[in-house]
Amino acid sequence: MTVLTTGGVALPACQRWETDIVATIGGTPLVALDRLFPPERFRVHAKCERFNPGGSIKDRAAKSMIEHALRTGRLVPGMSTVVESSSGNLGIALAQLCNFYRLNLICVVDPRTTAQNMAIMRAYGARVEVVEQRDPATGEFLPVRLARVQSHLASIPDAYWPNQYANEHNARAHHATMREICEALPGGPDYLFLAAGTCGTLRGCAEYIRDHELATRVVAVDAAGSVIFGPPEPWERSHRRTIPGHGAAVSPPLLQPGLADRVMKVTDADCVRGCRRLLAEESILAGGSSGAVVAALDRAASWLEPNVTCVALLPDGGDRYLDTIYSDPWVESRFPGLSPHDHDQERSEP
Repeated sequence: MTVLTTGGVALPACQRWETDIVATIGGTPLVALDRLFPPERFRVHAKCERFNPGGSIKDRAAKSMIEHALRTGRLVPGMSTVVESSSGNLGIALAQLCNFYRLNLICVVDPRTTAQNMAIMRAYGARVEVVEQRDPATGEFLPVRLARVQSHLASIPDAYWPNQYANEHNARAHHATMREICEALPGGPDYLFLAAGTCGTLRGCAEYIRDHELATRVVAVDAAGSVIFGPPEPWERSHRRTIPGHGAAVSPPLLQPGLADRVMKVTDADCVRGCRRLLAEESILAGGSSGAVVAALDRAASWLEPNVTCVALLPDGGDRYLDTIYSDPWVESRFPGLSPHDHDQERSEP
């Protein structure tokens, strides 16, 4: 068990103290999912990122990007304004960090961002702007959000864009994520399943695996209709994403060839089903991208080798999705024919 020492006295991890709230980012628990995935076939452990102080894995990226900008003088407390595009979790993480370091924050979101997420950002003092129109060319909100960011950068003195889609400090934050996994599972797992969005988590974990010559194979879980890894397949072209947290309308600059050993696509219905199964079997209330990872693991059972060990990165908690994923009326209105309590491991694509 991790311990800190104070005056020569060892303190168990559950009794440790930190210098400030930012210092508590990272060190999230790894828990077995033996009910959802019986270990007689293969083992699955979940890295529960909801235990970061801002509630998601994005706390790691926000801390890395903001603190680097502070160290290099690009941000000055009490003077600078951070401007970023986010679907929710990074916005909350940045709001927490900017409040702590006395920086202004403008977060550009779209209608898929939940009212609760926007309320949390505003509670930290962020200015939240919602773009209502989709980009005519792509039908997505992201290009419009990015255009709004550029407009602010051009008009606000000392404005700074962390650019989570291209900032290498986003990726470097996740060297620690993978290191923590390897500390709990010496030698690393056989497979790492993670949701792909900005590709910061994917790149950071893959870099750690490469640099330490681990045998871990990375499975990137992407959203149906996303273009991160190339044009959508015919079966997914009509799919319009409504659950934020994974997938993207552009291929992020952080993506490099060969980071993922395998890519799996999941639909919004898969995410809902995965979240509901995780809650029913393990009593873990998780967000949409966590449901995507669970759905991918369900499907992977057909090809995973016997007795392998897998780690599922669960990016956030489900308390911010109570009006969507965990709302029966919401599910029934958007996914006709999908019972909110249906736990069948049904494959969506042909």
